Amino acid sequence: MTKQTTITFTALAPIKSGTAVVLAEEGAALSPAGKALDKGLGGIIAKVAKRQEFKGKKKSSLDILAPGSGGLDRVLVVGVGKLKDFSSNDWVELGAVIRSRLSGKDSPVTVLLDGAAKPHDVPGEEAANVALGMLLRGYKFDKYKTKAAKKDGDSDNKDTQLSKVTLQSSGAAAARRAYEACKAVGEGVNVARDLVNEPANILGPKEFADRTKALSKLGVKVELLDQKELKRLGMDALLAVGQGSARPSFVSVMQWQGGKKGDAPVAIVGKGVTFDTGGISIKPAAGMGDMKGDMAGAACVVGLMHTLAARKAKVNVVGLIGLVENMPSGTATRPGDVVGSMSGQTIEVLNTDAEGRLVLADVLWYAQEKFKPNWVVNLATLTGAILVALGKEHAGMFSNNDALCKKLSEAGEAVNEKVWRLPLGPKYDEMIKSDVADMKNIGGRWGGSITAAQFLQRFIKDDTPWAHLDIAGTGMDAPKTDINQSWGSGYGVRLLNWLIAKHEEK
Repeated sequence: MTKQTTITFTALAPIKSGTAVVLAEEGAALSPAGKALDKGLGGIIAKVAKRQEFKGKKKSSLDILAPGSGGLDRVLVVGVGKLKDFSSNDWVELGAVIRSRLSGKDSPVTVLLDGAAKPHDVPGEEAANVALGMLLRGYKFDKYKTKAAKKDGDSDNKDTQLSKVTLQSSGAAAARRAYEACKAVGEGVNVARDLVNEPANILGPKEFADRTKALSKLGVKVELLDQKELKRLGMDALLAVGQGSARPSFVSVMQWQGGKKGDAPVAIVGKGVTFDTGGISIKPAAGMGDMKGDMAGAACVVGLMHTLAARKAKVNVVGLIGLVENMPSGTATRPGDVVGSMSGQTIEVLNTDAEGRLVLADVLWYAQEKFKPNWVVNLATLTGAILVALGKEHAGMFSNNDALCKKLSEAGEAVNEKVWRLPLGPKYDEMIKSDVADMKNIGGRWGGSITAAQFLQRFIKDDTPWAHLDIAGTGMDAPKTDINQSWGSGYGVRLLNWLIAKHEEK
């Protein structure tokens, strides 16, 4: 919900006003542009660096206010260690670190992007990644704070006011071209963050579904399936989750057709439980408020579709999200009930708090039946057990296809949204066998994340490559990082965008 900073790219040139940001490598070594700036300031950067024992360590900084004559208000020196060792993700994090040191009082800001060691040039793609890092770090969700609260009670609000940044480099023209795609990624991540951060009284299934319509402005075909249509299709498992709520359930189907006409799409499916009380198997009160984020998988799908459309990705992708609210009431599904599904399989519901898999079961089946995709990836805040296993550093990955897993792992390393593969197998599948139906929706105390994934696999056709990402530890209540200070992380948008750009676009 933060007003976006205007970012421009120019060639290296003298800075006459505002705030200057300079990079320093190991030993506080300034770049040629940094040295020229320092010379014009009478050597103050070198003097202060020596006095403060600043060594140019990665992510360190040196702040010089009112640096003498010349019109500058501030010089910020940011340590980068060894630029020659930087990956693409390091450049993104550099942008985030720079952004974290700036406020609205610094506008305008000019960042000198050249290195001390030869070659001094910063390629256009890397300059664009710095800009992406600034966009991601600048995000803040404060739409429900009054102006008085922002002014008096929010000490960090200054970070949302930075209006203009100029990134100077020798690759300015290339940076402008590369930034179009980076900007689309940043927007998509922040779209997902907005959705996850919204309170559940504002964002129910219908409101979420209606927000997906905004994608049509970017050329995405959006179709909403209401309860009547879901019933006609036989999505009884999904409907069973939402039947205790006064709010109706929906499925949003979003198609981006940027590839060749007739080419099979890839399908991305998201769990969208806009609030999860646990139903009749009600959760403890402590921490239940976090369940507004139980739709982080669906939020990722919407953010990804925004990114793909905004950057005009040359690929066919369909995003599908099941939107329900899980509430206890006189009409709610009871533990012990047996429900059907679109696939024809029956499910014994022993725990109504294991609801996300019921939603995904029907949407996954619909995706395969309707679109016959080349592969399917689903994302869901599915189990607390994945937090026990992996904490908040990795999403759990389960799959029937080694090649797809390899691509997801590669993407996770590239953008630092890491995944870790966990097993599936016949012994785990036996744990969800039911005496009264085709399967039960829980497998007992042990291996909870695995049996949940095993359940989903029963709704995947044998010839469909599929991966399930359990993002309960990464999609909401995320740890603070250089690029994210928000409760909702937008996890998965960059991961899947990278995978699609690398392996699917033609």
